[in-house]
Amino acid sequence: MLAATAVRFSDEDPLSGLEVGERPDATPPDRGWEIVRVRATSLNHHDLWSLRGVGLREDRLPMVLGCDAAGVTAEGREVVVHAVISDEEGIEGPSQRFSLFSEEYPGTHAELVAAPRRNLLDKPAELSFAEAACLPTAWLTAYRMLFVRGDLRPGQRVLVQGAGGGVSTAAIMLARAAGLRVYATSRSEEKRKRAAELGAHATFEAGGRLPERVDGVMETVGEATWGHSLRSVEAGGVIVCAGSTSGPNPPAELQRVFYRQVRIVGSTMGTRGELGDLIRMMRDTGVRPVIDATYPLSEAKAAFQQMHRGELFGKIVLEP
Repeated sequence: MLAATAVRFSDEDPLSGLEVGERPDATPPDRGWEIVRVRATSLNHHDLWSLRGVGLREDRLPMVLGCDAAGVTAEGREVVVHAVISDEEGIEGPSQRFSLFSEEYPGTHAELVAAPRRNLLDKPAELSFAEAACLPTAWLTAYRMLFVRGDLRPGQRVLVQGAGGGVSTAAIMLARAAGLRVYATSRSEEKRKRAAELGAHATFEAGGRLPERVDGVMETVGEATWGHSLRSVEAGGVIVCAGSTSGPNPPAELQRVFYRQVRIVGSTMGTRGELGDLIRMMRDTGVRPVIDATYPLSEAKAAFQQMHRGELFGKIVLEP
């Protein structure tokens, strides 16, 4: 089968470890797994971290990359593949062990992927395979940040930092669909314009002063925006952190945290049940992922280069 595979690690040049070529066909590791013929798979920054050796051990190389997929089982069932592999739901507490596709088991950037049967959810006819393939990581992460970990409700105010990536575009659209007042930031004037078109009520340059403090901040940028997030959140509000693309060590500014009783919570991925809720929300609201570009799987290197340069708004999809 054709696949995009990590064959070595490099922190300075992660794409040097990416190979696109023939690999042995996917095989189920036990009877509780099925083979899915992949119709679409989306890229995530997790793929770049894997090529740097984060979350992936060298003794597991070569490893097929990719967390997200939508496709068809041998019986003809159209499915969305939940990206979290665990014995249970797996992400509800720090003591529960889980992994993602491409960490312990071969990933989804391939013509075929083996997946646990419990990870397969029905793809609604209203969603294309490309749209469905955007949901299991970025969109599910945004859904969990907003409504589970952030516990935000209609009528409240939210700030989405770093408009443009898959999680941030999803957060803008889901928050607007759920009746929140949405603010978004970006260094790029073009991305601020696009964020407004997606539903942000107002957009601002990175670090720009908001007209009011917000009830929650969706933080995936890290060092570059952390101080702004603390200044922008209401006393007693919440900052939900699910990434640190600009750096993992922001200034603490602890006085703002304890004096204003700000809650800072971590969030990652989402449960199978939450993915089912997200799929139903997408079906019922008409909200659809923004797909910046679609590449054939054979051109995965070009797709990775676009993501590595940060030249995207929304998601990049591969189609075998």
